[in-house]
Amino acid sequence: MAITQHKIGSGFDAHSTANDVLAGIQLSGKNVLVTGGYSGLGLEATSALVRAGAHVIVPARRPAVARQALYGVPRTEVQELDLSDADSIRTFSHRFLETGRTLDILINNAGVMAYPHRLIGSGWEAHFAINHLGHFALVNRLRPALPPTGARVVSVASSGHFLSDIRWDDLHFRHGYDHWSAYGQSKTANALFAVHLDTLGAASGVHAFAVHPGSILTELQRRIPQEEQIAQGWITRDGRHADGFKTPAQGAATAVWAATSPLLDEHGGAYCQDCDVAEPAITDDMLIGGVKPWAVDPGSASRLWALSSELTGLDRFS
Repeated sequence: MAITQHKIGSGFDAHSTANDVLAGIQLSGKNVLVTGGYSGLGLEATSALVRAGAHVIVPARRPAVARQALYGVPRTEVQELDLSDADSIRTFSHRFLETGRTLDILINNAGVMAYPHRLIGSGWEAHFAINHLGHFALVNRLRPALPPTGARVVSVASSGHFLSDIRWDDLHFRHGYDHWSAYGQSKTANALFAVHLDTLGAASGVHAFAVHPGSILTELQRRIPQEEQIAQGWITRDGRHADGFKTPAQGAATAVWAATSPLLDEHGGAYCQDCDVAEPAITDDMLIGGVKPWAVDPGSASRLWALSSELTGLDRFS
């Protein structure tokens, strides 16, 4: 079924923060998992969710760093997880399932940007493997923890999906590499994952969404040279952020809104931006955003799910 991409009048906008969208939302007794929930947008989301009463599990490749970042933040726990390592995902998921706890919300927030060409796992391109396949495997392995009364899975995508559809004939860039195309493909994959996961999970009350957080400068851009950031118009020559960039608190808002807003109950699979359902993109300007048709195409979403299942050996929803 095609996704309807039109604003629904949430009452929030690009300036809203994670705390703003959670005002009046009660999450006491809820378990939330936020990958990368100890830095940048993930830390802002974790902190806001805790203030709303949630218990937040933060899987982290660097547990010691995560624990230090979350020191003093109540109702958080850090567990080791490397999204580039299938064994690590299996071990983390097994340990969590052994606790018998449910997961009410999963926010797939962790990711990489502008990696040099690197193949991991079974020869998978790193952006695609970490940003998409790692989360695909994690959500599938945690399937038994999603409550029968429903759960929400939110994938942090990006207007970076403008840069590439899925490269079906050269998924892992064996014939020429461009780090922006690789990043763009992984962000398209994040959006398509939400489309098909919602289709498969809707019968059991599992809804999925993808979100564009907006333009925010965080640790995600740490591999990009300063000169390139200046050329992209992200920072000025004297190191200041260019106009139009959000704060981390504003950047975390759309993911938190998609994870909790009752207004989205009838809009499963949607791609969201600025704390509302996004409109179709009518320009190629990523600062304006919106969503390109290839990122919400049900046929592509189904094809990607089948391919991801084949690559990871996992499909707990079909």
